[in-house]
Amino acid sequence: MIERVFKRQTSGSVVCTSCGVLVGVNDDRCYGCGRRNPGLWGFAPALRSLGHDMGFVPFVIGTCVVLYVLTLLASGGDIGVGGLFSMLSPSRQSLFLFGASGAVPVFVADRWWTVLSAAWLHGSALHIFFNMMWVRQLAPATADLYGPGRMVIIYTAAAIAGFALSSFAGAYVPPLPSASIPILRGGQFTVGASAPIFGLLGALVYYGRRGGSSHIGREALSYALMLGLFGFLMQGIDNYAHAGGFAGGYLASRLLDPLKPERIDHVGIAIICLAASLIAIVASVLHGLRFLG
Repeated sequence: MIERVFKRQTSGSVVCTSCGVLVGVNDDRCYGCGRRNPGLWGFAPALRSLGHDMGFVPFVIGTCVVLYVLTLLASGGDIGVGGLFSMLSPSRQSLFLFGASGAVPVFVADRWWTVLSAAWLHGSALHIFFNMMWVRQLAPATADLYGPGRMVIIYTAAAIAGFALSSFAGAYVPPLPSASIPILRGGQFTVGASAPIFGLLGALVYYGRRGGSSHIGREALSYALMLGLFGFLMQGIDNYAHAGGFAGGYLASRLLDPLKPERIDHVGIAIICLAASLIAIVASVLHGLRFLG
């Protein structure tokens, strides 16, 4: 039954999920790149049908949209309808409930796990629209170069690094002003997928420097600089989260080395990363109901 539902292949050849060489479905190791279990127990064709990111993009978009709707519902009558950038913005209390990060949640409320949950929440309709557009563009490209497992690891590491830096800066680092407007300050409350998005850009930059493609590296760096400049020109942008996310993605990429084939344990770690993120959201809601109640 399981084999029919998940379209498990039990004989013949499949394409190695790391290098694309034809291997036997039951081969222990790929003779092209050395990856163990290249056929993924016969489920490789089904997983490849999800795309190079193995369904990560629709998973992120779907989860973020569901959580955005839930935060709006939890806001009651306290939904922002002001300007363009704050249109349909959930209340701060509802964002706190579902796992917003920042100096207040992390250091005042001791909700340290929110460095995982905050990347799945968004502060307005425009916020989630642009972030999901970038995820849709960058995640498959990163998965093509690193493999889907390592791409998820990079995404998660960048989220942790970005929100950890922003929370620390919000608690202990004075804001850096430009004229009378602070352009570099940590977040008291902060949410959004932009930290891991910058992490994916950091991964692409490292790929170019590692020797993969200098064109990809230059293009990713130009995107990062453009988005970074936009963050310094606009108020309310968490530049510390962007910087931390880029650094986290870049460093994680150095450890994972895109020029080596992805291993099966990378996929296992990626699943753990996604599970930990979802657990962090559930923990935020359970803790938040007691904290706010």
